[in-house]
Amino acid sequence: MLWSTNRYATLTASTALLWNLGAMAETAPSAPAPTCDSVEYRQFDFWIGRWSVVEGEQPAGRNTIEPDLKRCALFESWTSVDGSRGRSINFYDRSRHRWHQTWIDDRGGALELDGGLVSGSMILEGERPDPKTNMSVRHRITWTPQRDGSVRQHWQMMKAEKSTWETVFDGLYKRSQ
Repeated sequence: MLWSTNRYATLTASTALLWNLGAMAETAPSAPAPTCDSVEYRQFDFWIGRWSVVEGEQPAGRNTIEPDLKRCALFESWTSVDGSRGRSINFYDRSRHRWHQTWIDDRGGALELDGGLVSGSMILEGERPDPKTNMSVRHRITWTPQRDGSVRQHWQMMKAEKSTWETVFDGLYKRSQ
C-alpha cells in the first residue's frame, strides 16, 4: 500500500508540473500581431474623404473613401449622377509589396487592379475581358493629389489590338462640405 501512495504522489506532482508548464506557455510573451502602421499603408491616405467629382465642368458623382479594419484598408462608395453605384476595397498587400483594389458595381462590372505609389501618384493596373468582344483590355487608373487638396483620377484603357492608352474617365475630386 505504501508503494501505491508514492505512485499517487508522483502522479499528482507530475500533473501539477505539467499544468504549471502549460500555464507558463499561455502567458509567455509571443510575437506581436502584425499591424498596418507602416508608411506603406498610409500612401493612399490622400484619397480619404467625402468628394464631389467632376469631369470637365460637369458633375460626375459623389464618392466617399473611408479607412477601416484598423486602417488596413480603404473602402470606397461611389454614386454617379445617373444613380449607378459601385464599391471598392483598397489595401496594401504586405506579402506582395503592392497595393490592390477590387471594384464591383451595381451592373456586375468588376475590376482587379494592382500597383503602387509612383512619384506621388497611386497607379494601379489590371486586365479584364471586354464584355462585348471578350478580348483583353488593360486598365490603368492614376490618382494624383493636387496642390489645392483635390485629387485627379485618370482612368485609361488599352485594348489588346492597340498599343495606345485611351482615356475612359478624367475626373477631379473636390472635397465636399
